[in-house]
Amino acid sequence: MPILSGLLFAWLLFFSSPPAQARAIQTHTLENGLKVILVEEHKAPVVTIQIWYRAGSRNEVTGKTGLAHLTEHMMFKGTPKYGKGEFSRMIAKVGGTENAFTSKDYTAYFENLSADQVGLALNLESDRMTNLLLDTKEFQLEREVVKEERRLRTDDDPQSLVVEYLYAMAFLVHPYHAPTLGWMTDLNSIERNDVTAFYKRYYSTNNAILVIVGDITPEKLLPKIQQTFGRVPKGFPVPPFHIVEPEQNGERRFVIKKEAQLPFVFAGYPVPNFSHPDNYALAVLANILFSGKSSRLYRSLVYDQKLALDVGGEYPNLSANPDLFYLYGIPQPGKSAEELEKALYAEIQKVTSEPISDPELQKAKNQIEAGFIMGQDSNFFQAMQIGSAEAVGAGYNYQESYVENIRKVTKEDVMRVAKTYLVEDHRTVGILLPQPHKE
Repeated sequence: MPILSGLLFAWLLFFSSPPAQARAIQTHTLENGLKVILVEEHKAPVVTIQIWYRAGSRNEVTGKTGLAHLTEHMMFKGTPKYGKGEFSRMIAKVGGTENAFTSKDYTAYFENLSADQVGLALNLESDRMTNLLLDTKEFQLEREVVKEERRLRTDDDPQSLVVEYLYAMAFLVHPYHAPTLGWMTDLNSIERNDVTAFYKRYYSTNNAILVIVGDITPEKLLPKIQQTFGRVPKGFPVPPFHIVEPEQNGERRFVIKKEAQLPFVFAGYPVPNFSHPDNYALAVLANILFSGKSSRLYRSLVYDQKLALDVGGEYPNLSANPDLFYLYGIPQPGKSAEELEKALYAEIQKVTSEPISDPELQKAKNQIEAGFIMGQDSNFFQAMQIGSAEAVGAGYNYQESYVENIRKVTKEDVMRVAKTYLVEDHRTVGILLPQPHKE
């Protein structure tokens, strides 16, 4: 599905998470500022360890985009104590898995392994938090890997290119305008010293959250955390983030002409994030419009009108700053981007002018609530929800009242937020017009 993979991933994590009140959560803050969140889940002898840094692409500066993601790659290049590749080999040797990911708002690293190996993950993660090797040759090699990743995921994917351009046009001031992978020109010019400076500034205990969920006993685990992470010196304070995107006063449009099989339509509207009370009604609206094949957009444009091969959208409410409520569509062969775009807006117009039905409202609420329940058996998704909520500033207990607030949303609320935010003058639109293959 042609979407911003990082955003959709975050959305799926959020709505696949269990309710906070079902969890026995303990929180602690070490003297060096590291926040520790522990959740006991004794259903199986396994554990998830995650370390979240409040350092994403929004923390980069113009001309240095891609630094957060490149730093993530360099975190696997070893330390004086554990050489290149040792981290992954040691985790694999005990039957565990590990990986990392970077978003606009944070970078996170995780290990899933048996509960008796939690100490191994703590040793490895605390070591690379402060002792990372940043060898010039390894940096140059990894920069080429990241550049190739960009070519495959964006430059050679016309739909992803449209999404990237749309964010660049929708956010003129706020750093959400830059892709997490970075612009290729920036990747060509970034030097090892840039990564070193980014690492030293943001990879510190006072800018991180340690989340552990699984077969643990907090009273026994805390001394191990103190012995490992507690020894890491506190870093310099990270300056608060104050960049605010100015209001948009007119539709913005662009067209990309690139070799492709079918056109693509992508439209985004600025909306508030979790900190605004409208986020609950917007979540319900998003569910009604494009959650699954029974949603309004899919039912109307794919099944009934047969205008589209696929349609969808997202409302990423769990972001550090206001983001975009977006929708997209791929026309059926023989149908134009213009036809599909008009049909998308017609569905928006319906929800702004006609109240949704009681059954439709209840169905949306049920689906959102069911998403919480479906994640109850997953240590990983529980930790993801806690970590992402903490990293963006919502707090680990954000969901304690989330379902209750979703239940309070009325038909009038849904219509009101649609009228307020899904307006033409605030819209940014990107169109892909396929070009013939060049021999």
